[in-house]
Amino acid sequence: MNTLHLTPMRRAWHYAFYAHCALIFSFLVAPIIVIIPLSFSAERYFTFTQKMLSLNPAGFSLRWYADFFGSSEWNLAVGNSFVIAICSTIVATVLGTTAALGLSRSAMPFRTLVMSILISPMIVPIIISGAGMYFFYSSVNLVHTLPGIVLAHATLGAPFVVITVTATLIGIIVLRQIPSLTDCLGIAL
Repeated sequence: MNTLHLTPMRRAWHYAFYAHCALIFSFLVAPIIVIIPLSFSAERYFTFTQKMLSLNPAGFSLRWYADFFGSSEWNLAVGNSFVIAICSTIVATVLGTTAALGLSRSAMPFRTLVMSILISPMIVPIIISGAGMYFFYSSVNLVHTLPGIVLAHATLGAPFVVITVTATLIGIIVLRQIPSLTDCLGIAL
């Protein structure tokens, strides 16, 4: 942003805002910056040793990475994470888009009630949602199963799809109702 046209007071607030953002960013990134050097520790536990602090190569090791990539348990966990992420994304996208198509129609009955129910996983605290899903899944034998975890993640992700797609569809509907605006902007709908 060009700050030449700003008054000195506004320019000071502008730079103070950037400094504030930089402090918040540093606060959020600092733990990651500390963990990265610790991951190269040669010790049995994560600690900064004198050898590491003096940059002695004997204080560094790739043992934690070898343990991670050489472990069948970790490889299984990473594989499960990818399967769960892909499947739950597909389920949430399909269900959320389908719901948004219905919610974007103005003639849909009980539209506000349905929208409230669909976005409730965003509003309800995650611990409450998790406990409720656990008790429900235990009654239908989905606890500790891959489909149960996929459905839980899809349930928590679908509200984001519903809100985004509904807003986009309503925006398109509004643009279609204003033909002169779309003609002026050269938008073909």
